Amino acid sequence: MKEVTIYTDGACSGNPGPGGWGAILEYQGNEKEISGCSAETTNNIMELTAVLEALRTLKYPCQVKLYSDSAYIVNAFNKDWVGSWQKNGWKNSKKEEVKNKEIWEAIIELTKIHSVTFVKVQGHSDNELNNRCDELARNAINNI
Repeated sequence: MKEVTIYTDGACSGNPGPGGWGAILEYQGNEKEISGCSAETTNNIMELTAVLEALRTLKYPCQVKLYSDSAYIVNAFNKDWVGSWQKNGWKNSKKEEVKNKEIWEAIIELTKIHSVTFVKVQGHSDNELNNRCDELARNAINNI
């Protein structure tokens, strides 16, 4: 399996409000930057969309190390919240509907194709690629 490193980030101007997402994919020393925007969205939707679109970019099944500053996303997979949500009919621990179910389901399907390890990074710190993803996401908002 090809080994790919992915960094993702989402941003929102107001929550909800205009938002953007950015991702960087690295493979054998090559980098690809992708980004997008939405006129009316939330920060969590943009964080999730960055992950979804980055995984959708992969053309073959890959071994992926995915870095995100979103504890929500990383914990959802590393602490198997997604498994619990599925078992509980997409209800969270408070018995409320899990928000953004469709995006979560799409990401889960892609994790069946790719072997993904989710890694939490500190946002807005000294991680160059995470900072670049934040810049991509913020710049994408300007395209609205």
